[in-house]
Amino acid sequence: MVVGDLALDLETVVVGSGPGGYVAAIRAAQLGQKVAIIEKEYIGGVCLNVGCIPSKALINAGHVYHSALTGDQFGITASDVKIDFAKTQEWKDTQVVNKLTSGIEYLLKKNKVEIIRGEAFFIDESSLRVMEEDGPGQTYNFKNAIVATGSRPIEIKGFKFGQRIINSTGALNLKEIPKEMVVIGGGYIGSELAGAFANLGTKLTILEGSSQIIPTFEKDMVKLVEKEFKSKGVDIVTNAMAKNAEVNGDRVTVTYEVDGKENKIESDYVLVTVGRRPNTDELGLEVAGVEMTDRGMVVVDNQGRTNKKNIFAIGDIVAGAALAHKASYEGKVAAEAIAGQPSVIDYVAMPAVCFTDPELASVGHTKASAKEAGLSVNVSKFPFSGNGRALSLGQAEGFVRLVTTKEDNVIVGAQVAGPSASDVLAELTLAVEGGLNAEDIALTIHSHPSLAETIMDTAELVLGHPIHI
Repeated sequence: MVVGDLALDLETVVVGSGPGGYVAAIRAAQLGQKVAIIEKEYIGGVCLNVGCIPSKALINAGHVYHSALTGDQFGITASDVKIDFAKTQEWKDTQVVNKLTSGIEYLLKKNKVEIIRGEAFFIDESSLRVMEEDGPGQTYNFKNAIVATGSRPIEIKGFKFGQRIINSTGALNLKEIPKEMVVIGGGYIGSELAGAFANLGTKLTILEGSSQIIPTFEKDMVKLVEKEFKSKGVDIVTNAMAKNAEVNGDRVTVTYEVDGKENKIESDYVLVTVGRRPNTDELGLEVAGVEMTDRGMVVVDNQGRTNKKNIFAIGDIVAGAALAHKASYEGKVAAEAIAGQPSVIDYVAMPAVCFTDPELASVGHTKASAKEAGLSVNVSKFPFSGNGRALSLGQAEGFVRLVTTKEDNVIVGAQVAGPSASDVLAELTLAVEGGLNAEDIALTIHSHPSLAETIMDTAELVLGHPIHI
């Protein structure tokens, strides 16, 4: 291969190797395309390196530690329980993150996807230049491109990131467990990390701008999380407007406003989780003539195709929730569209999960969204307190809820708040995707004892013949 100023030809190029990019690259290769993937930082993207995977590892470590301290209900008392946070971080990085990222690199090579290291800039609609860290750069011509560059944390005025004012990446790489931490923003990321550090012993205060934390979930679900936070000494301040933070040595003073009244609070660290910004501002997409919104999002059709027919965009840089599984799904569709298949994106059964205590999970319609869509529905709710497995785990808080059509009991939505909600939701996601009705679920034999039995119990409740309630 000749390098330098002479442009090299590629068939399909994927920019970014996160959950959207690497899946798109592998699927494109499976369909017979010659594929190259360009990555400027780390294989696996934010999710695997400094996002959803390491955060879940930290959450699990918090659960283990907290369980050791609170085993009284099971007759277990542990004394002198200690945590070596350096070892926790080492385990997270070497036994979780590194194994997964090296696994993805193996899968890319296995599927004959060429990995190009460097930062990509579009020159026009059929070529781009990759700048290597220590190299002169290389120009590539391509037939098709899939842009999957993800997003980054938003830095807000008055909260400049540094050693004491950190974003989610900084929180996941801390060398110590904070004694006190203020979290600005109580959405998915803020609430998950607040829960992890609360379990590790940190005194937390969450400042949330809206009327409740995790505002995308329904109130009765969020109340369970708030109750758990309260039991661990977490303070939640809603309708709070964060003004600024002042660092003084190893302490940070946060000024915030509620109902026009100014307040101050001190802590060791301030974690800012107020959203993410699409990584499209330095790609040269405008030069390539790709249509974008004023917020930097790429405009695409139902196959992920931009106004330039050979350029596709997926993941956090297009409309919709910033979810790893959404990006992976879009990546498959884009790869298949390039191959000439009639695949289209359909978000009807896009699951959403928040890994708090307890976990919250939702798919399809809520009662409110069903009404907005003109659907006539019933809502049925079964508590985990009626489930033997949940009781045996000591985690009986929460419920499963089904949203079904009045006419024929078709499941158009579901919400789960409780133990392993992220896993329990899978069957319900299939039900929404497949257009199943409550009878389909009720007639399915569920293993006993299992948390999934709550789904069957809720379906029986829909049909009017519940056994366990």
